Amino acid sequence: MRDFPSCFGENGVQVADSSSSSSSGATKAAQNLVACVYQCKLHGRLVLINVTWTKNLMGQGLCVAVDDSTNQCLCKVEIKPWLFSKRKGSKNLEVDSSRVDIYWDLSGARFGSGPEPVEGYYLAVAYNQEMVLLLGDLKKEAYRKINAAPINSNPIFIAKREHIFGKKFYGAKAQFCDKGLTHDITIECDTIDVKDPCLVIRIDSKTVMQVKRLKWKFRGNHTILVDGLPVEVFWDVHNWLFGNAMGNAVFMFQTCLSAEKFWACQSAFDPSVLTWSYSQRFKDNQLQGLGFSLLLSAWKNE
Repeated sequence: MRDFPSCFGENGVQVADSSSSSSSGATKAAQNLVACVYQCKLHGRLVLINVTWTKNLMGQGLCVAVDDSTNQCLCKVEIKPWLFSKRKGSKNLEVDSSRVDIYWDLSGARFGSGPEPVEGYYLAVAYNQEMVLLLGDLKKEAYRKINAAPINSNPIFIAKREHIFGKKFYGAKAQFCDKGLTHDITIECDTIDVKDPCLVIRIDSKTVMQVKRLKWKFRGNHTILVDGLPVEVFWDVHNWLFGNAMGNAVFMFQTCLSAEKFWACQSAFDPSVLTWSYSQRFKDNQLQGLGFSLLLSAWKNE
């Protein structure tokens, strides 16, 4: 089974269980990474556009890849960190005798603590001179540069995966529904010299989930409500408790259109094996219209 997204290549990360973790592997995997997946239409054809932002000692990196509905990579553009001085440019590709243009302008981009820009940029994907995806706040500048027809079918933000770092507290932001509020997620778990660790998850500083006796409940799932919608939370903190000291924990927040529809597909999920290959099943759920997935890899700082 191919990983999700399939085109990440060396930017993809395999989350191994504790038996196969190693210090070197954990260090390599723990790069600062945010990957976003958008479902778009290319002349009625559903595709997934994967945008991966990375950051390391060499600088900022960017990868844009287009998958078809069978998870096959159609095209890919990668700007490696050591070449990121080219903060403005374009790439023309051919897919099935059609033209795909990828444009980016990050020359004035401003970044927060993570690798994803927060303002002062645009990233655009056009198909046969029709815009299919446009990210960033410089949309007018993008249209002036690209001279493409406006988007006629809004892309859907279906999934995000992110590496987060901390010692006791881990934070992330998420928008669980289209045009909904952006929420602050805080994960609290102290496993250092604690006999009975406890896992606490807060949304906008409000405690929505607490797991005691974590050594017995290091994997599991629980339903919370965000914006009045059910959100299923899956966790796997085995590596924190029993694995390599540099290992990561994995958390997934999955929204759905209805609780009944979501529970009907639970048989496809095995919380004891949270690997990127299982993310393919998350993708399948998304293609069935089951909402938004946020996958967090939480790494402990040294």
